[in-house]
Amino acid sequence: MEEWVGGLWHKYITRKANTDFIEAKVEFAQVSKSVGVLFRALGGNSVKRIEAASAQDYLVRRTFLQKISGSNQQVSLAWQDEESLRLPESLAVFPDESLNRDLYLWLAILAAQHHEKFNHWAQDNQALVLTVLKKYPSLKKRYYRLAKAFVAQRTRFEHLPSEERLMEEAIVQAILTPGSVKEFPTVNYAPQAVYLWLYPSAHVDPLVLPEQENLLNEQAQENKKTAKKKSNSSRKKAERVDSGNEKDGMMIFRLESLFSWSEFAKMDRGIDDSDEDEEENQRVAEDLDKITLAQQQEQKSARIKIDLDLPSASEDDIPLGEGIKLPEWDYRKQLLQADRCLLQPMLPKNALPKPLPINLQKQAKSIQAQFEQLRSVRYWLKGQVQGEELDLNAWLDHHIESQIAPTAEKGLYQSYRGNHRDLSCLLLADLSMSTDAHIDDNNRVIDVVRDSMLLFGEALHAVGDNFAMYGFSSVRRNHIRFSVLKNFKEKYDNTVRGRIQAIRPGFYTRMGAAIRQASKVLSEQQSSQKLLLILTDGKPNDIDHYEGRFGIEDTHQAIIEANKLGIRPFCITVDQQAEDYLPYLFGSRDFTVILHPAQLPIRLPQLYHQLTSH
Repeated sequence: MEEWVGGLWHKYITRKANTDFIEAKVEFAQVSKSVGVLFRALGGNSVKRIEAASAQDYLVRRTFLQKISGSNQQVSLAWQDEESLRLPESLAVFPDESLNRDLYLWLAILAAQHHEKFNHWAQDNQALVLTVLKKYPSLKKRYYRLAKAFVAQRTRFEHLPSEERLMEEAIVQAILTPGSVKEFPTVNYAPQAVYLWLYPSAHVDPLVLPEQENLLNEQAQENKKTAKKKSNSSRKKAERVDSGNEKDGMMIFRLESLFSWSEFAKMDRGIDDSDEDEEENQRVAEDLDKITLAQQQEQKSARIKIDLDLPSASEDDIPLGEGIKLPEWDYRKQLLQADRCLLQPMLPKNALPKPLPINLQKQAKSIQAQFEQLRSVRYWLKGQVQGEELDLNAWLDHHIESQIAPTAEKGLYQSYRGNHRDLSCLLLADLSMSTDAHIDDNNRVIDVVRDSMLLFGEALHAVGDNFAMYGFSSVRRNHIRFSVLKNFKEKYDNTVRGRIQAIRPGFYTRMGAAIRQASKVLSEQQSSQKLLLILTDGKPNDIDHYEGRFGIEDTHQAIIEANKLGIRPFCITVDQQAEDYLPYLFGSRDFTVILHPAQLPIRLPQLYHQLTSH
């Protein structure tokens, strides 16, 4: 009975304290595509993710009912960093749903024009609004409609302390007349959320007041310089302790009980090969009051544990040579770092010669029939000066014309010529661990990829085109696996079919290095047309720094390098979210998304037919 009454009370008091217009609420998922198109069309960074922002702690003065209900402690606000643009999870600021939708679009427009860090949150937002309205005058009507509605819905502030009242009045004036407010008072609470403006970052610190931000930023820069100078001369206390028991690696304490860096926890810490900046390592060392050292007798075992995901040499694929060193693009330095990656060509293990599986033979015959029209066709080239036979039509025309008036002799012969398809194609398949996922009760992604490559091989073998097939996966930058399924000079037979049927899911997707090696192989062909087909099920990633924007930028650079070599890259993916990043990598025309992965074996040869039949 008490729980039932408590539940009713909680619903009632929460509803009374809530100031949102729930009936007009717009979710981020409803406008995410429109926001993405608008953000990128108006100059926003095309590689940034656009996602919903989780609620953050926001220390604002709350009403009596809000204190009782425990609401309004966290707020979802708009912010962006180098990796992403984050917009509120939902907006119910206005009683009109169209206004809430327009607010999402307005925030996307602001973010597209904001390329610098905030120095003063309120002043910079005013300047940003003025910039947008000056650049796009047609937005003035929409902005002032939002501004007036927002100010009208803003909680009354007559009862607030004088400093907070002055702050609210300044914000209202800044919203209605952007650029008119130069000074903002100091207050103890953050002002009510200004949904028309962007916020500095994911971490919204309500105690950092607008007029204090410049000072704090200057102090932070000065402290950073001072700390860097002191780091060379400062000395730390040291303490030797017994090594922690590796079997007792579970944390059995609450994280909030860990008060300082100085405390020592007996936990086994594996070795991480990720590339951390030297400055970050220095910062961590400087934060330590005491450096604790333990003699680790079994350091090698930690390294073995971190590499257990790799098969042993007896069970792994067969390596070919010592590996190939390749460069990698660092977008932060805007530099192509030489010899940063090691690519290892490999042959699939236990790849015995096998014929085409019975279940694919019917489809293969159908596809081969479609490709017959692409086969080299021989024809007579008429009206030639020299040739194997006399062109009777040309001779007859010449004879009639010469009877009327003297006529110079033209080409009276015909020559037998062939229309050869002068092109080479390389199919590069993503064999990462995500291909082990099931698409239905009977098939995995890797099964669909395997069948697609087999039918692709049958089609190109039938038409006589020059082609090669490879697969790839990776485990960090020093172990990029490049599976050799068919080289250009190799005959397509049961040996190649057996290799394709032996492929299996690998590890991660370091796509840039694989594309560079495929481009190098393809550029050595003498064909006038060169097509690089990339078959994948997800975006570039690896377990080191290659995750996120680094992988996207490196792959983008590898595509640019391929284009410079006269190669046309084209991506075929089954990733339903690919439209968020593939336009940046391949452009709007050089990729396609297969909505139903089970159709990939049929669609792949059809796409090749469309790309090469012109």
